[in-house]
Amino acid sequence: MIRRTLLLFTALFLAACQSYDVTRDFDSSRDFSAYRTWSWKEPGLQYRPDDPRIKSDLTEQRIRDAVGQQLDQRGLRPASSDKADLKVQSWLIVDERQRESSYNYGGYWGGYWGGYWGGPTYTETRIYNYRVATIQVDLFDARDGKMVWRGSAEQIMQSSPPSPAEREAAIRETVAKVIAQFPPH
Repeated sequence: MIRRTLLLFTALFLAACQSYDVTRDFDSSRDFSAYRTWSWKEPGLQYRPDDPRIKSDLTEQRIRDAVGQQLDQRGLRPASSDKADLKVQSWLIVDERQRESSYNYGGYWGGYWGGYWGGPTYTETRIYNYRVATIQVDLFDARDGKMVWRGSAEQIMQSSPPSPAEREAAIRETVAKVIAQFPPH
């Protein structure tokens, strides 16, 4: 019973860990105030791994819409490919990861008379597999083709598939966190 309770607690803990690990990097020698327009660098969205269970036209459209909305909020306007100041490319990366947890059972110190009592102590170690999704957004200077800014956020994926509305909300929230510090200060 204790093992099942701890297993359930650990599973719920992993599911509740919906925090984002956000990273950003940029070329500090660039004048970001000069960038006013953007267009997609094709392919606009790349997948890793190139798995048909992950690839989806619906996912791609959601990511493109979310990125476009965030860039628009920062004063960048979409333009034709030959007139854009920035080229945008996104990645959806899904990694398999493992977490190890150890639990001790049995035995107890500090009984009524302050001594040890109880049976032998057992240690149980379990390995939990989970998936982490990363959305990465890269911005390139359209004139020289060099990357000027990169942002990414990773999140533990739920074990049960989300609804389309939940997917869209998660993508919008993740992309908002990625682009939150653009342009860099």
